[in-house]
Amino acid sequence: MSASFELPEAEWATVGTVGEPGQRTFYLQARQGTRLITLKLEKQQVAALAQLLAEVLSDLPQAEDVPDGDLLDLVEPVLAEWAVGGMQMAYDTTADRIVILAEELRPGDPGRPGDPGRPGDPGAGGDSAIGRLAVTRGFATAIVRRGAELVSSGRPLCLLCGYPLDPSGHSCPRTNGHRPAGR
Repeated sequence: MSASFELPEAEWATVGTVGEPGQRTFYLQARQGTRLITLKLEKQQVAALAQLLAEVLSDLPQAEDVPDGDLLDLVEPVLAEWAVGGMQMAYDTTADRIVILAEELRPGDPGRPGDPGRPGDPGAGGDSAIGRLAVTRGFATAIVRRGAELVSSGRPLCLLCGYPLDPSGHSCPRTNGHRPAGR
């Protein structure tokens, strides 16, 4: 089992990638004091995280201190503590922070990457590591913006079939006599 952690007053947080489109690895990083936490995510999890944060933020006053640019770059070296299986979110009214609860993805877990899961539920990993980090509305807003940007900046889509184009080549089903499903 990996180590669990808690960052109740994260001073900085971001999402980012390492690698080229089509072979990127996605990460969530947060720092409190000298402690830097890096978690590995799937692309779909970054999209879901951005969407859920946007929903939580829509009910709150707009953040005035939204960081951008180089302030959101991943801190090198990027070494993940563990891969995330499921995530949950809540708003802490007392601290005015958005709490992200992440559960470690264990080999053999029945859930799929990107499945929101329920950390702590029986059958959701049992003794998986749990990470809890509380971020400001400003950093949550930055994660929403950056997450959407990262997800949309992937490989371009084939105009014929809609599948991502691979730099090494693309075997388009529309050019070899096959029809996409449902047509």
